[in-house]
Amino acid sequence: MITAAQMRAARALLGIDQRQLAELSTVSLPTIQRMEASEGNVRGVIDSLTKVVEAFDAAGVELIGENVRSLGDGRGVRFKQPVVMTEAVFGQKLLQRRSAYSAAAKPSGKI
Repeated sequence: MITAAQMRAARALLGIDQRQLAELSTVSLPTIQRMEASEGNVRGVIDSLTKVVEAFDAAGVELIGENVRSLGDGRGVRFKQPVVMTEAVFGQKLLQRRSAYSAAAKPSGKI
């Protein structure tokens, strides 16, 4: 199974957009958009999911399942433990970061 977050992360690693993933996987752009808009595991036609996974694999991206060891030698990113972050919590942390950044970037008015 692949999650929408894994798809977005894999695209980010490759530096490609949804249109380029659609071309690489021979899956339509609207299908890629629907897949990435999913909550949790991507649902869809098995053939389309397989094509996307195979396109990532061919491009050198390993999609690691939950509780599965990576067999690759390259660098990667994964959660240490499964994390559930609600939009409210994520939004609050993002606001805190923005506030801290804004305060640090704001000119003091002194020369």
